[in-house]
Amino acid sequence: MSDLEQAIDLGATLRALRRAADLSQRELAARSGVPQATIARIESGRSTGPNFRTVERLVAAAAGRVTITGQPAGLGDALGEVGAGGGLPAVPQEGLRDVAGRHCPAHLDAREVREPKDWPGAWWAHWSSLGGGYRTPLPAVTYRLDRDRRDRDRHRDWVRREHRVRRHLHPVLPATSWRFVAELPDGTLVGELHAHEPGDGSFEVDPSPDGCQIVVDGLRVAPAYRLLGIGRALVAALTAEMARHDVQSARAVAEGEGARFLWLCGFEVESWSAAVMRFERPVSGGRPRRW
Repeated sequence: MSDLEQAIDLGATLRALRRAADLSQRELAARSGVPQATIARIESGRSTGPNFRTVERLVAAAAGRVTITGQPAGLGDALGEVGAGGGLPAVPQEGLRDVAGRHCPAHLDAREVREPKDWPGAWWAHWSSLGGGYRTPLPAVTYRLDRDRRDRDRHRDWVRREHRVRRHLHPVLPATSWRFVAELPDGTLVGELHAHEPGDGSFEVDPSPDGCQIVVDGLRVAPAYRLLGIGRALVAALTAEMARHDVQSARAVAEGEGARFLWLCGFEVESWSAAVMRFERPVSGGRPRRW
């Protein structure tokens, strides 16, 4: 076994590089000048050992980088690392195989097919008029071929992982104003929550006995990033800040889907109005609401 084979699984690394670059084997072959059959043999582990120039061309064509590190004296020369700049995620469907036992296309999003509803091609599965005698064999796996939708879904997954929520403090904002923002690493705003302390009499409805309450003015999430948990993260930041300042309750006016969302976050409908909702911090030892 060569030093390169000992250091890394070249086939798995190449599949991960292709997925990160969203390239099929044919597309990588066209970019690198390496035959598609050679790429297939490397990825399946059937190659006897590609030369360094081949590996370098493949990695460069997939926007990766080959790094060679030295070893301490006495251990001999070795290829210490081949990677794509660090932090390269593995292919999610690495363990899936098709009916012939082959790897799934690394650049596609694959999922296992267990019943007709798992396969978009099984249009016949929902036609009861065809009767029970209609049979078509199901594939072992299926893929999402629409590149635009695939890229959109991967970007949404990245936003779900990378967004961060914080309280936005600015000298222009009054002391009674609370603003929370959800941002991406580059500072792009993807959501925000506004609230205020009702110190000016603008919210005259049954205040808390001790007067410690907050009023939610609005919560917005960019349409492209809804259903990613950003809204719940903003509400969680609000309730954490309430606990830090010993604010006992929060109120909001909402209806429709907005009211349902706040209810899932722990708010309850006031008995006297279907539009007004209230959140009470649980007492010590109380059972928290599950989201």
